[in-house]
Amino acid sequence: MSEWAAPGSTAIVAVRQDIEPDWHTYWRNPGDSGGATTLTWTLPGGVRAGDIVWPLPERQRLAGLMNYGYSGEVYLPVPVEIPASARAGATLSLTVKALFLVCSAEMCVPDELTLSLDLPVRDGAAPLDPRHGAAIQSILETAPRPAGIEARTALENGVLTLSATGGPLAGSDPGPSYFFPFEGGVIEHPAPQSGAWGPEGLTLRTQAGGELRSTGLQGPISGVLVTARGAWEITAEPGPGLPGSAGSGDLAPADDGPAETGPSEGVSLAGFAQAALFALFGGLILNLMPCVFPILAMKAAALTKSAHDPAHARRDGLAFLAGVLTTFLLLAGLLLALRAAGEAVGWGFQLQSAPVTAGLALLMLAVALNLSGVFHVGAGLQGAGSGPLARLPGGLGAFFTGALAVVVAAPCTAPFMAFALGAALLMPWPMALAVFLMLGLGLALPFLIVSLTPGLLSRLPRPGPWMERLKSLLAFPMYGTAAWLVWVFARQSGSEALGLLLLAAVLTAFGLWLAGVNQARRAEGGTAVVSAVAAAVALVSAFALVGVAARMPPETDVGAAGSSSLPSQPWSTAAVEAALAEGRPVLVNFTADWCVTCKINERAALGSARVEAAMEAAGAIYMVGDWTRRDDAITAELQRHGRSGVPLYLLYSPESTEPRILPQLLTEGVVIDAFNDIRP
Repeated sequence: MSEWAAPGSTAIVAVRQDIEPDWHTYWRNPGDSGGATTLTWTLPGGVRAGDIVWPLPERQRLAGLMNYGYSGEVYLPVPVEIPASARAGATLSLTVKALFLVCSAEMCVPDELTLSLDLPVRDGAAPLDPRHGAAIQSILETAPRPAGIEARTALENGVLTLSATGGPLAGSDPGPSYFFPFEGGVIEHPAPQSGAWGPEGLTLRTQAGGELRSTGLQGPISGVLVTARGAWEITAEPGPGLPGSAGSGDLAPADDGPAETGPSEGVSLAGFAQAALFALFGGLILNLMPCVFPILAMKAAALTKSAHDPAHARRDGLAFLAGVLTTFLLLAGLLLALRAAGEAVGWGFQLQSAPVTAGLALLMLAVALNLSGVFHVGAGLQGAGSGPLARLPGGLGAFFTGALAVVVAAPCTAPFMAFALGAALLMPWPMALAVFLMLGLGLALPFLIVSLTPGLLSRLPRPGPWMERLKSLLAFPMYGTAAWLVWVFARQSGSEALGLLLLAAVLTAFGLWLAGVNQARRAEGGTAVVSAVAAAVALVSAFALVGVAARMPPETDVGAAGSSSLPSQPWSTAAVEAALAEGRPVLVNFTADWCVTCKINERAALGSARVEAAMEAAGAIYMVGDWTRRDDAITAELQRHGRSGVPLYLLYSPESTEPRILPQLLTEGVVIDAFNDIRP
């Protein structure tokens, strides 16, 4: 702000953002999506940088979302303490790594810049910098700050009431008013804020946010109260409304601020194309993720059968593609519909449902028994093995192979997927569905290319008895998948529900074995009424037990999802803030039991002795955000960091206002290097 700094003074430096039209960055609480700007400083000895002095944000509405951020030109001032020992005539070299999340109505792009400033040190008061000094000074003068306002807050039936009195609020009508909380999850950002004013202040009412509804009012709420008279920082303690905060009239509604441009008002085709391309790459890489390995068994079974029949191979490849795309379209449509209805759900939401998990477990068991030859679907014993998925006939089997691949594999997020899905969830629904379809195309593309390429197919061995042995062998990944889903169900529901599901699995296996006996008897020309009736009774009983198990209330002592050996505690924003206030770094692992990639990361990277030693040396705390079951607070935190699914790893440092995001595929070295970077 000034041309130089004096020894022992506090200088003001600022990061200037010149934001392109139709794009924006974010305030400290970005609202329903996005992420705040973070600054990581490298400073000479004795020089200390404070927190960003955040200018008052704009409210930016996008469809059903509300974001808090900035557009056009904005300065983010930071106070920098200059030590008294600094020598006049010297120059201090200040370096900052600035991470911005820059978003339009269609997509978000992270932008990381390393900026430097050589700050002269001289004696005496310095004049303002002629280029930017006046603008920075204006920000400092108008930035919200405490003003002797007393505030109280109460939560009742999902409505958060805030009353504030004293200081500049006393007197006449304060005009349109709005409360910006410092933390996400406190209020429903898009919800209107209404209220009344009185001789001493005002009262505001709005819908409580998902985290507040789930945890209740645990402590004070801080934020910025904006009125027609000005904006001030307040901290509202839990308690009844303050006297004099109502009774004189209703508050005028606050203007929502600029709305973000929708598709009919000029969508960026370049942004949509980039998101679609990232989705395609993400789908391709998804084939290499651990969660997809069991599904490769079904693909392999399909290829071995049709390798030397090009017509059937083409049919199977196209049917597999149709199954993948149809299922992606259905899941994406349901996800977008739920989000439009105000539900806090993310990608992989289907496995957060205990009934879906239980049903998929039995389905995978049935697929495995089919591959093992216990029973057959289609043309009886003579047609055994004629279909690529669990011996379903022809293209129908390939179609359902693709559908199962999506249902089981999609909850994992591969590199590029996080960006593509985060962008898609902010797009108009036609573009969002197109991005999801590109993700499905990437998942299906390798199988499709092989099935449409006779040269590649001809390299596979000729059909023979080995195929039946291979199919029996490929049943075991399906048994493994069924066992994994049973374990996920147990984590979601508890031991009593697990017992019912295991009994349902036994009845399912018994019923399908009876179905196989019935098929064999009929193939010999006999009748098998008893086995058919018994099979039907067993299968109906199994599904009835699944229904009972899925409706049982979850046990409260089901452990957190994190499976590493590190001592952990449950994640919450309050717990993170408390640890940082003690000067301790925090590693947060957002995970779920149905996320296979998460489990591998926890075993291979987070469970190592070297990582534990690095955390102990840094004095760090390990927290786990368990998304196995639906948790609106975790969903909101994922969205705040531009993610729609797990895994997400955040490393907080007391010296930084925002966390560092670690890669989705962790190694021991990546985690240790991250901790070494924050150690003094």
